Amino acid sequence: MSVQCKMEPGVQDMKIGFIGAGNMAFGLAQGILRAGEVKPENVIVSAPSSNNFGRFRDMGVAVTHSNMEVVTASQLVFLAVKPHLIRTVLNEIVQHVTQKHTFVSVAAGVTLETLENLLPGLPVLRLMPNLPCVVQEGALLFSRGSLARPEEGTLLRRLLSSCGLVEEGPESWIDAHTGMSGSGVAFVYLFAEALAEGGVKMGIPSVIAHRIAAQTILGAGRMLREYEKHPAQLRAEVCTPGGTTIFGLHELERGGLRAATMGAVEAATERARDLSRK
Repeated sequence: MSVQCKMEPGVQDMKIGFIGAGNMAFGLAQGILRAGEVKPENVIVSAPSSNNFGRFRDMGVAVTHSNMEVVTASQLVFLAVKPHLIRTVLNEIVQHVTQKHTFVSVAAGVTLETLENLLPGLPVLRLMPNLPCVVQEGALLFSRGSLARPEEGTLLRRLLSSCGLVEEGPESWIDAHTGMSGSGVAFVYLFAEALAEGGVKMGIPSVIAHRIAAQTILGAGRMLREYEKHPAQLRAEVCTPGGTTIFGLHELERGGLRAATMGAVEAATERARDLSRK
C-alpha cells in the first residue's frame, strides 16, 4: 500500500520518522514542519547520541535512541545516516518493517538498487539535499525506486516544499547533483571568501567585507531564480563598455575561473560515482 493511499484524508495525520539527527535530518524536519501540514507530535527522530536532540525537542519533535521505535511509530522513514551505516541500520530494523512503510534515503552513494535489495518489496526513494536546507533555501533532487509510484514522489515534493527547490529526476542525475549543488555550496563559500578578501585588500574592514560578499551572492542568486534569465544575460546587463566589471571579468577569465569551476563539479561528481560503486 502506498503512503499516498494511506494519507488521502490529510497529510497532517502522517507519521514521519528520521533515523539520524544530523544537519540534513534537522533541515528536512524543520522544512516539513514549517510547511504546516504535519504536526510536530507526529515526527520522531533517533540517534545513538543525544548531542543533537535539543534542537529537535525545541520543535516539539520526539527523540529516541531506538531506531526500531522510529520504524514502528512511522509510515514515512527518512534514512539520514552516514552511507557506511545504511546496511547495519536496515539489518537492525528490517524485522519491524511492514508494507505500510515508505523509505527515503539521503545517504550519499547508496543506490536505489542497494536500498531495494535491503528493503525488498517496499517503495524506496533516494533524496539528495544540500546544506542550505537548514535555512529553507536548499536544492533537492530525488529519484524513485522501481516500486515507488508517482504519488510517492508528489507527496515527497509536497512535504519538502518549504526546504527550497525540489526536483525529481533519474538516479543518473544524483551524482551530478551532488557534485554541482551538494559540493557546490562549498565552492560558493570559497568564492565568497575570495570576494571578501578582495574587498579587504582594497581597504574595506574584514567584517563588513564578508557581510557585503554574502549579500552580493544572496542578491545575485535571487535575481537568477526570480528573473529566470540565463546567467550570461544577467552578467551582460552589469557590464558597460570600458567599465569596471568587464575589467574584473577579464581577470577572472584569465585566472581560469570558468574552467576550474567546471572541473570542480566534474571531480566531485566522479568522486560521488566512485562512492556509489563501493
